[in-house]
Amino acid sequence: MPHRTVDIAATPMSDISNPRSDTQHHDSDAAAPERWRMLALLAVAELLGMSLWFAGSAAAPLLRVQWNLGDAQVAWLTTAVQLGFVAGTALSALLNLADVVPARKFFAACAIMGAVVNAGLFLSPSLAYVVTSRFLAGAFLAGVYPPAMKMAATWFRDRRGLAVGTVVGALTIGKAVPYLVTAVPNATVWLITTLSSGSAVVAGVVVFLGYRDGPFAFPSRPFSWTRVGDVLNSRPWRLATSGYLGHMAELYSYWTWIPAFLAASAIADVHALTAPASAAVHVLSFAVIAVGGAGCVWGGLLADRIGRGALVIRALAVSAMCCALIGLLFGRSLLLLAPVALVWGFFIIADSAQFSVMVTESVPPHAVGTAITLQVSLGFLLTTVTIQAVPYVVRALGWPWVFAMLAIGPVLAIVAIRRLQRME
Repeated sequence: MPHRTVDIAATPMSDISNPRSDTQHHDSDAAAPERWRMLALLAVAELLGMSLWFAGSAAAPLLRVQWNLGDAQVAWLTTAVQLGFVAGTALSALLNLADVVPARKFFAACAIMGAVVNAGLFLSPSLAYVVTSRFLAGAFLAGVYPPAMKMAATWFRDRRGLAVGTVVGALTIGKAVPYLVTAVPNATVWLITTLSSGSAVVAGVVVFLGYRDGPFAFPSRPFSWTRVGDVLNSRPWRLATSGYLGHMAELYSYWTWIPAFLAASAIADVHALTAPASAAVHVLSFAVIAVGGAGCVWGGLLADRIGRGALVIRALAVSAMCCALIGLLFGRSLLLLAPVALVWGFFIIADSAQFSVMVTESVPPHAVGTAITLQVSLGFLLTTVTIQAVPYVVRALGWPWVFAMLAIGPVLAIVAIRRLQRME
């Protein structure tokens, strides 16, 4: 998709449905002098709020010992969040919440409620209650993740790729933080829960008190049952979302299982799903996810210069190569494995925000919130399948083959984005 700076809030629907319109608007971001402060505020809020996401995964080794959990039960600590997020985003899309409810209030309420239900990670007496708590946390995060991308877009038009990339980069680091906490000696479930819930409360307060929509805010319209249909009828939206699905099939399987892969590699056991992890493995697990924050910012900068489609294809290609390569290094020194894992962590998320930016440019402006939410909902629904599939593949074929198979996702995504480019 070529570089463009379209005034979405003022563009006719005919131009919106064809995001490759030749209409140009120069110096548009100059009309938003507070844009960098607001972007920084949103980035901090996302970093803090999204720490809820992998709190259960980070606490999984402790809960495994406490309740003698099996592999499939451990996987549900992450899958429940994904399913909750899917349910929350689906409901939000169906009810047009991201386009009807003021973003500031929606974000703040969901972040604080997410913090409350996250407390169940420590307080719940059994796995069933913890899984329910994780599901509800995921559902409330549906009001934290997609709305923030729309909120950032209201302050930027020329550099929207950088803006949304920065927000996604911040939430990527936020998701990684619980893994860093587990590297603290004698870390407990209580510590992981308290820090993640406390961070989410701060995120909600910061946005409620400090955020306001920018000058390029998308128009709000009353609820409509047909809005989802309007989104689905956009072919550019369908192609951008198809690319996003291929990206997501790889991304969350990597993020969820790379700590287990690294721990198993350290003891050279190709079938181990729950090998004990050293402090070095915990830190590296944090780093391979957190480095994606820099990848998102880099991706946003490059996308605004060379075009979203070109950036996405490059990132997907590198990511696919890492899928194939990392299995060959299983069981070897972390000094050999870590560079590949870090490069993969950088590129696997570098394109993620640009799929959402493509969506903001592919539908009528009054449907942007619903379009992003629907795209994200479908993507996370797919991740629930791929995350749960990994343990079965590990037991059947071993770790070296698991990540190689994930390359199918980015390859199919490249095909979809090339088709989108041909619509220029």
